[in-house]
Amino acid sequence: MTPQPETVLSAFESTKVVPVFYHDDPEVCAAVMKACYEGGIRVFEFTNRGENARQNFAHLRDLKAASMPDMYLGIGTIKNAADAKTFTDMGADFIVSPIIDEATATYCRSQNIFWVPGCMTPSEIAVAEKSGALLVKLFPGSTLGPGFVKAIKPLFPGLRFMPTGGVEPEQANLQAWFDAGVVCVGLGSNLLPKAAIDKKDWAGLAGKVTQTFAYIKALK
Repeated sequence: MTPQPETVLSAFESTKVVPVFYHDDPEVCAAVMKACYEGGIRVFEFTNRGENARQNFAHLRDLKAASMPDMYLGIGTIKNAADAKTFTDMGADFIVSPIIDEATATYCRSQNIFWVPGCMTPSEIAVAEKSGALLVKLFPGSTLGPGFVKAIKPLFPGLRFMPTGGVEPEQANLQAWFDAGVVCVGLGSNLLPKAAIDKKDWAGLAGKVTQTFAYIKALK
């Protein structure tokens, strides 16, 4: 049963760090998600970016059900309603898009599924708000910067924001983003570096996640 949007939003706000990951090898996907879980992550975005996305998502879904029941597992890089339906039928807890697609928004509203659209301009954010989004992904985060969040937040007091793309898992960068008013950050290769994955350094990945949480806990 898909969790209520407000429940998933609360999980995003509580975890504050959302890994964004794809790999062709299902065992690597499982090991990375397990390392993130051991490091404290409770929201994980697997991305629809490769030919093995569906079968690997199913593998992660089964792993979550067996050993990570309090993990919220969603699917990212969803650009149309058909893919949104495919993955929610497979058990995705939420949908993340790099764009605003009205058909995807309509589908998620009709099924009461938490949907996070990607936006880069105030006009796009306004469309996302009218489409029922509770949380907006600011993408690419490194291009927009914390100053963008400070500027647009007063215009959209009812929305929450999550920068993704180029966010650094280190104290000063995280401080700047959270000071600007974001509720969580999406992190890809900066949190899950290819070198560590190639070496299968799962303990190192878990340690990096734990350190990132320590940085966030220390924010002033």
